[in-house]
Amino acid sequence: MYCGMASLLVLVGLGVLIFWIHHNSSSALSQSTGTSGDVLSGTVFINGTASIAKTDDDYICATLDWWPPEKCDYGTCSWGRATLLTLDLTDPILINAVKAFSPLRIRMGGTLQDKVVYEIQGDQTPCNIFTKNSSEFLGFSQGCLPLARWDKLNSFCKQTGAAVTFGLNALYGRTISSDGAVNGPWNSSNAESLIRYTVNKGYSILGLELGNELSGNGVGARVSADQYASDIKTLQGLVEDIYAGFEVKPLVLAPGGFFDANWFADFVNQTSQTLQVVTHHIYNLGPGIDDHLIQKILDPSYLDGELQTFSSLQTLLKNSGTSAVAWVGEAGQIFCRLVLCRYLDQLGMAATYNTKTYCRQTLIGGNYGLLDTQTFLPNPDYYSALLWHKLMGSKVLLTSFSGTDKIRAYSHCSKNSPGVTLLLINLDSNTTVQVHVSTGNVTSNGTLSLKQESQNHRTKFARMSRGSSKDGHIREEYHLTALEGNIQSQVLLLNGQVLNTDSSGIIPSFDPINVSHSDPITVAPFSVVFARIPSMNVTACT
Repeated sequence: MYCGMASLLVLVGLGVLIFWIHHNSSSALSQSTGTSGDVLSGTVFINGTASIAKTDDDYICATLDWWPPEKCDYGTCSWGRATLLTLDLTDPILINAVKAFSPLRIRMGGTLQDKVVYEIQGDQTPCNIFTKNSSEFLGFSQGCLPLARWDKLNSFCKQTGAAVTFGLNALYGRTISSDGAVNGPWNSSNAESLIRYTVNKGYSILGLELGNELSGNGVGARVSADQYASDIKTLQGLVEDIYAGFEVKPLVLAPGGFFDANWFADFVNQTSQTLQVVTHHIYNLGPGIDDHLIQKILDPSYLDGELQTFSSLQTLLKNSGTSAVAWVGEAGQIFCRLVLCRYLDQLGMAATYNTKTYCRQTLIGGNYGLLDTQTFLPNPDYYSALLWHKLMGSKVLLTSFSGTDKIRAYSHCSKNSPGVTLLLINLDSNTTVQVHVSTGNVTSNGTLSLKQESQNHRTKFARMSRGSSKDGHIREEYHLTALEGNIQSQVLLLNGQVLNTDSSGIIPSFDPINVSHSDPITVAPFSVVFARIPSMNVTACT
């Protein structure tokens, strides 16, 4: 009897222990994901038969701009000293933030690039900074890039491993009519002197982009498609001449403006042999002072508003016979500091339409930098960009979601590892979504076979330790949430832990939660989840 009673007590104790472990691990995960409110189920379908698009391996890009501290918009002078001419390139947080990407593509350019002259070695002409002047084109005088500053910028890029695309002054030697039309061809002499200096110094340049927002109707000035095509031939000729004998030459990019279907079609058709990259800009949130900005960002139909641009440009390039590829050369999140500030959604959307590189305006400066203008500390979107860079490979998979239109879903083959990485964005403020994953592959007889990857319908799941014997049946999850669920907070949590640089300015590591592959993916309200699924063997990723 005593033996039987002891056995019973052991069983009861073991049951209590199992319940305690499961409850606490589930509770911890619930806290890390911010689970609350309503719960519903949905299914994400990933067609792994073949990739539908491909990005460059280094898809993530950020910009550095020319705007001086005196540049003000809507009562805010937001640039400070975070400009190409004045940015503190020795700041340890800045250095570590760029190094973390290894490499980060950096586009140096912006509106005032077409008013920049480059100092010429040996020339005694004063190299003056931009000064505010409302009577001047774009509100500022001509500015000058000293060669000493160019040296420092290139030294910074070498130190951090950044890959530079530099925007050239397309208005040099030209006049602008009262109606904004630009007269005459591009005078390439000043650009030529800078390019030759760059080569002589041994600086590495990924690309040279001619002009900023001069296409179509332009911003303040416009160049016809015919003339722009002629100017690109001039630039390509310079590159071929100066880099003669070099195995790798800089890419030639243009026009760096807002998409205008007719103008872009004329331009692309005339540059099929001279242009490697077609760049366009996106600012579909406008100036960001809209009282309904947050509602727009959380509205799936509004987020889809840029689909037509991506689709039209993809079709244009495919039908033109050009080998040029598409980049988003500048995309601003003006005055937007939200955790869900459409950035990741646009990264996913652009990649789906074969965009090779996506340049965020800005790395630092303005109201929309990945880094804070004053402190250099990472804003939430910095961590989003870095997670994308580390997890999402170049092959893009066809992805759809059923269950609610508040879930945005994108998937790629995983970067430098087997399987698939899935990105899920929950735009709902109150609903947790349990996401089940289905994949599709073409079988030997040509039919599409579907596989349900997740079958367990529990609403909570336990964490599994690394090195488990069940490693082949786990996935790695990265849950991004805002502090206390406030999507306007500047404090971002990864799996419940605040992301912060340390006292030395070191960017924190990203540690995933390991989850049983049989469980659904829990996507909390107002949250983002990256899920890396090593065991998802699809044809496109093998």
